[in-house]
Amino acid sequence: MIMQNQSNNALSAELSNIAERYWLRLSDEWPEVADKLNQTQQQELRTVFGLSDYIAEQLCRNPHWIESLFNGLIEDVDRQTFSAELDAKLEVLTSEEAVKSALRQYRNLQMVRLAWRDFKNYSDVESSLLDLSALAEALVIAARDWLYKEMCQQLGTPSDEEGNPQPLLILGMGKLGGRELNFSSDIDLIFTFPEHGETIGGRRAQANQQFFIRMGQRLVNLLDQVTVDGFVFRVDMRLRPYGESGPLVVSFSGLEDYYQEQGRDWERYAMVKARVLGPWTQYSDDLHDLLRPFVYRRYIDFSAIDSLRKMKQLIAQEVRRRQLTDNIKLGAGGIREVEFVVQSFQLIRGGREPSLRQQSLFGAIDTLYNLGQLEYLAVDELKHSYILLRRVENLLQAIDDKQTQTLPDNSVDWQRLCVAMKCEDETELRAKVTDAMARIHGHFKETVGGEDEHDQTEHWTSQLWVIEDPDNAAALLDEHLVDDANFWPTLIEWRSTTTKRSIGPRGRETLEKLMPRLLSELLEQPIPSVALKAVSGVLEQILTRTTYLELLCENPGARQQLISLCCASPWIAEELANFPMLLDELIDPSQLYDTTSVDDYPSELRQYLLRVPEDDMEMQMEALRQFKLSQQLKIAAADVTGVLPVMEVSDHLTFLAEAIIEQVVLQAWHQVSARHGVPEGTSPDKMGFAIIGYGKLGGIELGYGSDLDLVFLRNSLNTGETDGKRPIGIGHFYLKLAQRIVHLFATRTTSGELYEVDMRLRPSGASGLLVTEVEQFKEYLQTEAWNWEHQALVRSRFVYGDNQLAARFSEIRTEVLSQPRELTELAKLVRDMRIKMRDHLLKVSSDKFDLKQSVGGIADIEFMAQYLVLANANEHKELAIWSDNVRIFQVLAELEILPMMTAQHLTQTYCWLRDENHRLTLQQQKGQIDADVADKNVSQVIDIYQHILGAELNS
Repeated sequence: MIMQNQSNNALSAELSNIAERYWLRLSDEWPEVADKLNQTQQQELRTVFGLSDYIAEQLCRNPHWIESLFNGLIEDVDRQTFSAELDAKLEVLTSEEAVKSALRQYRNLQMVRLAWRDFKNYSDVESSLLDLSALAEALVIAARDWLYKEMCQQLGTPSDEEGNPQPLLILGMGKLGGRELNFSSDIDLIFTFPEHGETIGGRRAQANQQFFIRMGQRLVNLLDQVTVDGFVFRVDMRLRPYGESGPLVVSFSGLEDYYQEQGRDWERYAMVKARVLGPWTQYSDDLHDLLRPFVYRRYIDFSAIDSLRKMKQLIAQEVRRRQLTDNIKLGAGGIREVEFVVQSFQLIRGGREPSLRQQSLFGAIDTLYNLGQLEYLAVDELKHSYILLRRVENLLQAIDDKQTQTLPDNSVDWQRLCVAMKCEDETELRAKVTDAMARIHGHFKETVGGEDEHDQTEHWTSQLWVIEDPDNAAALLDEHLVDDANFWPTLIEWRSTTTKRSIGPRGRETLEKLMPRLLSELLEQPIPSVALKAVSGVLEQILTRTTYLELLCENPGARQQLISLCCASPWIAEELANFPMLLDELIDPSQLYDTTSVDDYPSELRQYLLRVPEDDMEMQMEALRQFKLSQQLKIAAADVTGVLPVMEVSDHLTFLAEAIIEQVVLQAWHQVSARHGVPEGTSPDKMGFAIIGYGKLGGIELGYGSDLDLVFLRNSLNTGETDGKRPIGIGHFYLKLAQRIVHLFATRTTSGELYEVDMRLRPSGASGLLVTEVEQFKEYLQTEAWNWEHQALVRSRFVYGDNQLAARFSEIRTEVLSQPRELTELAKLVRDMRIKMRDHLLKVSSDKFDLKQSVGGIADIEFMAQYLVLANANEHKELAIWSDNVRIFQVLAELEILPMMTAQHLTQTYCWLRDENHRLTLQQQKGQIDADVADKNVSQVIDIYQHILGAELNS
């Protein structure tokens, strides 16, 4: 029996028009519709047509489903039948394409059925989520089992050392693991298998891991690929160990090693909901037993609270960065906060309370009440509010099968929600949602917290902010001993700026709260007017972005960091003004000044990119830029406060760039290979492609705002065509890859350009090929390159790509740098190039010293290092090892080519010049200092240059 329809059947005129359009389309596809359905059925069908484009589209394409839906299919769902029906359908199929089609058609029919039940109130929220989860699980397991059987017939059965068959186990994460899947959610999976070994029964034995990786790739394709029938589910595999850079499938022992040694707090949180999908076996027990110690500590673990708080801060940052409004999942009081409340208790007490070790939020919240951890009122409010939001979320997604948690921005979808939710209009439904989110947020603050309460007593600066009369302002400032004649004029100028801007009532109210607090802190600075001027540039950019005003209003620590960093460095102030999302980095000073370890940039970036949908290239590009900006701010903050010396600043900026290069190349590879396939024998781990860094990148000496000098090499062994649906020649493939890499760097998003890339150091410069085959690269350097190109090669190194190419490049570099040279001619070539460079680039008055180009400056020291390498590497191959000047001078001293004192002086002067350059960059000043200050440091450099290169330097 169909449940009594609880929704309001009356559609508005607008929804009725939509329903009528679909009805006419259906009548064209299935003329006998009116004969087959009675009046009540016709009315119900029109109603669901008006409420859901997804249902209407599917039924217009598949009108033969309609009779079966009315003949019992939309009555109570028996979840147990999904698996049996799918197994029967797939058992007779022999091709992957047929399986894809069967899975998608079954999925679409069942999703229509479940969406219909949702819109017509035939099932409650908990049942809907269970039905969706059971359907997803059945589809995944049916696809897995068909594929396993098919691959075992082809390749043999993966087995352990004793000959026991090994299965592929699939961990369902997130809402799939908790049996609370959304209507249009993607599914997070982790693939694993019990024991290493080899396949048995195939023509050739294959390692189990290879078998399962291949199977995993095909399984993702079976589920995720969009065909004429759509897709089964979007599959996200990035929660696996090491994320995208890790193998697709690992063994139980591999999982255990990873989580014991490298598992992170957010991975503990994710594992709370992890559940082995499919029929339960001993292997399922073994896997859960293996993961339990990582997720649940043996003691009461209050450290989980802080971890969850930090995760919530990250989510809040993401909401601000993506300017998400009306988001019922991620916003304050959203679905995620209910999950945090419940899972905080699970993580804290699950080690001692086995009953809390469950994936279901509904089950866990009832257990918390039974254990006395949550009061009845809290449980009641959290449950009812959560159910309301999940119902709205499900309906939102079932309108058009789109993954959204944002309330509608159009009247049609609001009307649809109101009909299904039995609300008169948008105002009533919005009020219910707002009330639910307010209740959730209250419980979240009580449980997880993380929001400081501030002293609300009024400060005298509240008067100062609103005062109009200059005499009254002067008297007030005198009374509080403010000795800065420029403060009042600066404040008045800033206030007039704010009055001219259209801020909106919420923004204006927040600004009125923020300014007195900010003024009181600015007045504590040595020169308050200068501090106000520095900070107001940032505030001007965020006046219309209320969330950032609120961030500063509610976080005294963030305000203090804003003031101190803007006063310390105009460059930082400009970065914060241009990219307000960086204000999020100021919230936690301990995090701001805790710069990432130089070795950790690649893994930090991989974790950062996990937040972004894998197939959303625009967001991936934006995320790369945001990561660079936030990490660069941390480095600059540590720099201006003296935490990092200049050598380490350059190391951090260089290794940050390398981590970004890695991800850009991987993204470019995925994009080009998705379209054209890949050259035979290549993969993301073995591309036959390499990036060589020259200049500051090559010398590990990047500064703020440095561009990247890059050269692209490819393997000489690759010939023929790629293996995709649209094959292209191998040379063309690598050209497209290089073009895509340059495009990803150069594209300007809301967070600016990633890096400016300079390719002019490649063979033949701007007229040369974008990608050079490695042996042609060698031939060019040996037969055609100018001497200055050999100088540039001194400051080059392998940055990212194929290991074989890395080794070959190193051999070529050593070979070229070690060529015997006539020293008098070499010295003349180096001198002439230096003079030419200085004549072209040095533009400075006689009382100033250009840190890079003036006589005795950075370029002269670099040219000396390059000359000495080219002159001596023939006899001393160790001079061809390093690309950075500091270590080159160190080796020259060890070889006694340079006196130790000379090498030390050059190194110290070089570091001092670069330090000054960093300092001036952060002050947004030209790289010039007073000539008399420079003379004290560089006069000896001039003497050394003349001694080494045998000619006077002309000023």
